[in-house]
Amino acid sequence: MAMDLGSAGAKRKGRRRRRSAPAMNVTPLVDVVLVLLIIFMVITPLLAKQFWIHMPDKDDPTAEPPPPDDPGPIVVSVTRGGRIRINRDEVADAEFPNRLRRVLAARRTRTIFFDSSDAAEFGRAMAVMDLARAGGASTIAVSTEALPATQRD
Repeated sequence: MAMDLGSAGAKRKGRRRRRSAPAMNVTPLVDVVLVLLIIFMVITPLLAKQFWIHMPDKDDPTAEPPPPDDPGPIVVSVTRGGRIRINRDEVADAEFPNRLRRVLAARRTRTIFFDSSDAAEFGRAMAVMDLARAGGASTIAVSTEALPATQRD
């Protein structure tokens, strides 16, 4: 009952003809997909770096005034000339981390507010923020509104 279909056509023409069946080779496709997957797995964590800024609402009626014995926030500022100030007290670069560490320890807080003059160099402002982080500040809140002129000189 078995039939030989391939030999019937070959007998008619007198010679044997072999046809190759097309087969799809997916190995190169799988290789390319795996390489792309590895590239995306390596690059994705690098794209996730973000800088979060928490801004309070201006008209927040629930905001309470600070207690009367509270000395106020710690403000680190950079002047036009690149000088560093901690609450209006000018500090040298070398002693800034130690002085800030003492101020933070005295107030039992790790949060500072950072303000920079518009004329100050960006690189200098970033260097001061790095020094503040080295001085023990865990949270640096960047001031978005201008402070009084006496503090920004």
